[in-house]
Amino acid sequence: MELQNSVKEALNALYHHPDDAFRMEADRWLQNFQRTIDAWQVADNLLHDATSNLETLIFCSQTLRSKVQRDFEELPSEAFRPLRSSLNTLLKKFHRGPPKVRTQISIAVAALAVQVPPEDWGDGGIVNWLKDEMTSHPEYIPGFLELLTVLPEEVFNYKIAARPERRRQFEKELTSQIEVALNILTACLKINELKEQVLEAFASWLRLRHGIPGSLLACHPLVHTALSSLNSEILSEAAVNVISELIHYTTAGNSGGIPVQMPLIQVIVPQVMSLKEQLRDPSKDEEDVKAIARLFADMGDSYVELIATGSNESMMIVNSLLEVASHPEYDIASMTFNFWHSLQHILTKRDSYTSFGNEASIEAESRRRLQVFQSAYESLVSLVSSRVQYPPDYQTLSVEDLKEFKQTRYAVADVLIDAASVLGGDATLRILYVKLAEARTCLGNNLNQWHPAEAALFCIRAISNYVSTVEADVMPKIMSLLLELPHEPQLLQTVCLTIGAYSKWLDAALDGFPQLSSVIKILLSGMGKSEDSAAAAAVAFRHICDDCRRKLCGYFDELFSIYNSTVIGEGSFKVSAEDSLHVVEAFSMVITELPADQAKQALEKLCLPVVTPLQEIISQGPDVLEKKPVRELTVHIDQLAYIFRYVNHPEAVADAIQRLWPILKAIFDVRAWDMRTMESLCRACKYAVRTSRRFMGITIGAMLEEIQGLYQQHHQPCFLYLSSEVIKIFGSDPSCACYLKNLIETLFNCTTCRLTNIKDFTARPDIADDCFLLASRCIRYCPQLFIPSAVFPSLVDCSMIGVTVQHREASNSILTFLSDTFDLAKSSMGEQYLTIRDSVIIPRGTSITRILVASLTGALPSSRLETVTYALLALTRAYGARALEWARESISLIPSTAVTEVERAKFFQALTDAAASGVDIKTLTGPVEELSDVCRRNRTVQEIVQGALRPLELNLVSVS
Repeated sequence: MELQNSVKEALNALYHHPDDAFRMEADRWLQNFQRTIDAWQVADNLLHDATSNLETLIFCSQTLRSKVQRDFEELPSEAFRPLRSSLNTLLKKFHRGPPKVRTQISIAVAALAVQVPPEDWGDGGIVNWLKDEMTSHPEYIPGFLELLTVLPEEVFNYKIAARPERRRQFEKELTSQIEVALNILTACLKINELKEQVLEAFASWLRLRHGIPGSLLACHPLVHTALSSLNSEILSEAAVNVISELIHYTTAGNSGGIPVQMPLIQVIVPQVMSLKEQLRDPSKDEEDVKAIARLFADMGDSYVELIATGSNESMMIVNSLLEVASHPEYDIASMTFNFWHSLQHILTKRDSYTSFGNEASIEAESRRRLQVFQSAYESLVSLVSSRVQYPPDYQTLSVEDLKEFKQTRYAVADVLIDAASVLGGDATLRILYVKLAEARTCLGNNLNQWHPAEAALFCIRAISNYVSTVEADVMPKIMSLLLELPHEPQLLQTVCLTIGAYSKWLDAALDGFPQLSSVIKILLSGMGKSEDSAAAAAVAFRHICDDCRRKLCGYFDELFSIYNSTVIGEGSFKVSAEDSLHVVEAFSMVITELPADQAKQALEKLCLPVVTPLQEIISQGPDVLEKKPVRELTVHIDQLAYIFRYVNHPEAVADAIQRLWPILKAIFDVRAWDMRTMESLCRACKYAVRTSRRFMGITIGAMLEEIQGLYQQHHQPCFLYLSSEVIKIFGSDPSCACYLKNLIETLFNCTTCRLTNIKDFTARPDIADDCFLLASRCIRYCPQLFIPSAVFPSLVDCSMIGVTVQHREASNSILTFLSDTFDLAKSSMGEQYLTIRDSVIIPRGTSITRILVASLTGALPSSRLETVTYALLALTRAYGARALEWARESISLIPSTAVTEVERAKFFQALTDAAASGVDIKTLTGPVEELSDVCRRNRTVQEIVQGALRPLELNLVSVS
């Protein structure tokens, strides 16, 4: 009674106390209370208490539902009967509401049925029990109907802490009882006010996708009621839900497929088709139109393979879907978008035609179908292209509305790509050009009418990858027209992006630089107009320089003023520092086309405006350099990184990095404490190393010496990342062996000293991530330096400490390192070091296996299962029977209250089979997921499992 009063007081505080702190404290107390075993009795008592208010009833019904779902196992077995009886009484008590309470009680009864086998439930299982209860107590039918509705939904509710095997059994129980359930629902149809509830329950049972023959459903009273209720104001929503489920049901794999369900399809399709006129009925409510459109979309999605044959009947459905696509409301029209994509995929993929035999027949059928659907896709292009037009008041749109509008444009762009795949890019372009020409005519001298032209250009840009580079009919007209359009910021932005999108066409179509110069002038206008148009122009300029680099490389000096203005930030250009990187990349790609001697000079010219500001800062002394805002340094270093990345002249880049090394070293020395500057600098060095490779010469030694010394002081993870790149390129080079060995030993010794417990890993997951990425690189590229070294055992111990860190990337890097260690024989030269590896792994094998099993069963999130499973599989492949014994020991630690002997044996057998046959990970995934589900089914079980396996203890001696 005292606890009941405390619950009431806490709920009163939660809903009515004026102080936020009191409400938060009450919420915390109530959440903790729900986890206690006393919550069962208290919630039950308060639900039976006639004086409980609505807030108390809702909270207690939710509590009882969650206890049944998650904590049923904490009750003694003899508690089942009283619990079922109490829930049944409550279901009757609340049969007319409140609806929220009745729903929670219904879900609680369903969750109980999921966990209790029919032989223990009695009365022939829950469906028969429910039938008997409804027959005996017809006055409580509304409550029982809700239970009948939620029952099949709970099959797929993974909040219920049922074992996987029991969940499968429950699904079989329900599918075996579907006829009984449908008979109950049919009987309830006689009660007029329950028809809506009956239809919702029918839709719920159809989601089980059990194979009832179409001939039986076609004449079933429930189906007839649903079809005849499509025009009913009261029942139409429930009827639409049923018909939608029936459509999906007819194509479900375990329903027998379309041939078996054809009698039902032949009943559904004409009824849905008869609703077509209502799509255009102005008197219809928008929600009603949306429901009808949903049925057409469901038909299209479900029967797309039948429709793709191009029969007369299928074209009637296609025309109806075009009607939906033409609806002024985007939410309704877009329901068809998935259908157009699926249909395109079938029409254009050769696999769809293999049944036609030889190549000639396949080609003929493909041509026939594309011809049949040509008109539909042409209409689709015209219908959707108008939806991308900016509204007149777009500048006043909220952030959310603008985001939604942009998502609409992206969705329409995808539909246009589908159309271009069917019609061909050139044919689609011709349709869109008509819209652009019309928009240009309307534009005239009224610059405020730019919206249709911008919309047409957006669509033209969307299909750029599908337009041939030799298109000579429309593209020249479009390019000429671009020169005439007004420089309104939004329009100019799209013009620039369109130019960039057709850079390959420009390269093929134009003879040389003079003709390209007019296009580049538009881009320069974009760079000076607004920040958005400048960003678009910078991206377009990059595409032009990438695809037309051979035409432009002879005009490097003429173009250089663009680069200078962009990088220095002087003049009228509005290109941001971030977007300037596109321009840097553009000029770097042009330099790549130059002969080596010219490239070296051009590279020096490219570096000069980037490096000069850094030199000026350094020249003012260490104090000034140390106090400079990060962005004033990284903006230039990032530009340098792009130069090193995209100038594909290894010797020229190697010369540049050698010449610039004193500047970079000065920044390393003074700003080593600053993570963001170091990340930027290491990125630049990484690209220099990646491009220059063996031409780096003495600079690589100086660079490694620098980061080796600085890492010991400042522990910046990017130093490890840069070292990974060096190992990848120089790891197998004998001339580098001495300083690489010294490097990895220093870095790993320093790191393992900092990561001595799981708290260290949690505090610095970035260091752990990059450390073990480096270790994996060492295994793959220089096992001869790494495996025999003294740091290898330390790193294995370190990985065992940190493998259960919750940070995704850090945990994955550690698991990958362990997998690479077990797979050492696969790496170059790795096989000769297996003896050394075994001397490290075998003494730790029991602990490593226990930690991996703990990770599978709850120490790591279930999203990590695949990575952990592979590590366990690799360990088992490497050590065979020995590893299986380690696994047996680990699994045996888990108490039988958490995992049964059958579940244990099933997992162990799968692991044994995987070790013996050398199968891939997919074979092991199912059994691992099942064990994982069993061990994570609720918090109590998870705590029991982890308490037994204790993954944070490296050397588990005994089990208490």
